[in-house]
Amino acid sequence: MPEKATNNKEKEPKPILKNGTEEDQTIDTILRPTNWDDYIGQKNIKRNLRIIIDAAISRGEVSDHLLFYGQAGLGKTTLAKLVAKEMRSAMKVTSGPAIEKMGDLAAILSNLESGDILFIDEAHRLNRMVEEVLYPAMESRKLHIIIGKGAGARTISLDIPPFTLVAATTRADLLSEPLRSRFGATFRLDYYDESDIEAIIKRSASILGIEASPEAVKILAKASRFTPRVANRLLKRTRDYMEVYKEPKVSEKIALKTLEILEIDAIGLEAHDRLILSTIIDKFGGGPVGVNTIAASINEDRGIVENVYEPYLLRLGLIRRTTGGRLAEPLAYTHLGKKPKDRLL
Repeated sequence: MPEKATNNKEKEPKPILKNGTEEDQTIDTILRPTNWDDYIGQKNIKRNLRIIIDAAISRGEVSDHLLFYGQAGLGKTTLAKLVAKEMRSAMKVTSGPAIEKMGDLAAILSNLESGDILFIDEAHRLNRMVEEVLYPAMESRKLHIIIGKGAGARTISLDIPPFTLVAATTRADLLSEPLRSRFGATFRLDYYDESDIEAIIKRSASILGIEASPEAVKILAKASRFTPRVANRLLKRTRDYMEVYKEPKVSEKIALKTLEILEIDAIGLEAHDRLILSTIIDKFGGGPVGVNTIAASINEDRGIVENVYEPYLLRLGLIRRTTGGRLAEPLAYTHLGKKPKDRLL
């Protein structure tokens, strides 16, 4: 906590904003919706999932295998947990990078009980050899185990109890076609409407026991990148600022000050987003310029540029993909306060 100012005209203390703490992780769990009514947005996906789940329950069967994909923070894991809750099933959780060998997956599958949900996050990072074990498990509930090596090797098959595989990924394009085709239903989570983000912020503020003015809610929603996880992160940071300065509620002033400290502008652009735009405009005349060149210019990995920053810039209409590369749109010039130059499209 910063020291209180004295009569010696000390400088205004800088707020200490908590970030990445264990408390944050606990709060994230508390803020996670626990039923369909609390899960705001993604209406079509919820409707389709309800049909799949209700039909499976009425038949006394497990649900089809499900694949959720979309940008990080849109609610894929939460949907998986809601599916498990609705099916009254235990959920075993793992991730693609954690399953290094076929034996790792075989151990997980052999310990499943009837009706269990197996949730694999970051499914696009599964080893292709590991995927080979999944295919018969998903299709015929068989686990094929190879014993021995060379000419003396033999394969034994074990039955697996009925289970549902729920996979989540931010890169559906990196999933192999054989794996992707074995899911009974695939759902793409899209960015949320601003009104839905406002509703999420209001719900989270109520759970945290803090009051946020309507103006503050709108400011935070506009800066939340249409993503619930970002919205909750910004709300937590404004709560920190409010507590440090003993303010009674999250006001418009506090919301704006928090965004300023975090270097986030009114439409949610962070420092790297603005750097990408200014690089395209200032260094390459507005484009078109290849993504490899952009990544090299800002000393960033191409995958980060394409999968983390670019989707939001495209969503806002600040850049455009062309056959020649990325092109800065007029809105990008306006937002950065730059004057558009004539260019060849």
